[in-house]
Amino acid sequence: MRRFDKPLTEDIVVVRGAGDIATGVIQKFVRAGMRVVAIETAKPTTVRRTVALSEAVYDGAASVEDLRACLVESADRFEEVWRDGGIPILIDPACEQLRAIAPDGVIDAILAKRNLGLHSGVAPIVVALGPGFQAPVDAHAVIETMRGHALGRVYFTGGALPNTGIPGVIGGRGAERVLRAPADGVVSHARRIGDRVSAGEVVFAVGGVEVRAAFDGILRGLIHEGLTVASGLKCGDIDPRSDTDCNTISDKARSVGGAALEAYLALRARLR
Repeated sequence: MRRFDKPLTEDIVVVRGAGDIATGVIQKFVRAGMRVVAIETAKPTTVRRTVALSEAVYDGAASVEDLRACLVESADRFEEVWRDGGIPILIDPACEQLRAIAPDGVIDAILAKRNLGLHSGVAPIVVALGPGFQAPVDAHAVIETMRGHALGRVYFTGGALPNTGIPGVIGGRGAERVLRAPADGVVSHARRIGDRVSAGEVVFAVGGVEVRAAFDGILRGLIHEGLTVASGLKCGDIDPRSDTDCNTISDKARSVGGAALEAYLALRARLR
């Protein structure tokens, strides 16, 4: 078992995923001084793209608040990106390069609501976000991601609340906040993230089938244009609040990110 007798600033932490919640996690670990690597898929389906470092996969680089991410082809470029104050993002959804990276910690922030191959043996410290994991078998700690009183709770034994399939209520709106693909096909945009939309207005289309807003609000999220998606996939998110901010990390992401850092530090202390 690896012991932690080195400075925290020498720790390497791999975050699986770079979506909006994962970006909140990444910020906490970067601010704590650790060297962070994000792992993504070749075609991320992030909805809240303006606050997600996963956009670097499409654009080569992405910035959110004080974070700057850079897409890299291999671990050979990690040190270069870290020296420049950035976060390397590697396309490696199967984590095939994890053994070569030999991280001190792995944070599963995919939020797939199920375990996609994670177990507590992949690194000395493993933390998983949301349902689908049981501590200490799948991860050494699990973080609650459901909105409500338990949001951000750290479980060192057991797991998070089960997935209800119903989005949390914001501004009195729940399931109707989420816009899903009405068919299989290619996504085309009619509006942009940050736009104010009205009930009945076309927001985007999939395979030529239009998707309209269910109520007045701010378009907080919209999946990348040109992606081929399956029917039912979450593709958009409307916020009924008039003061919503589409360009800064959300309260939920900050809460979950802080909890992930708390869990990591608590587990690290046990290994000193």
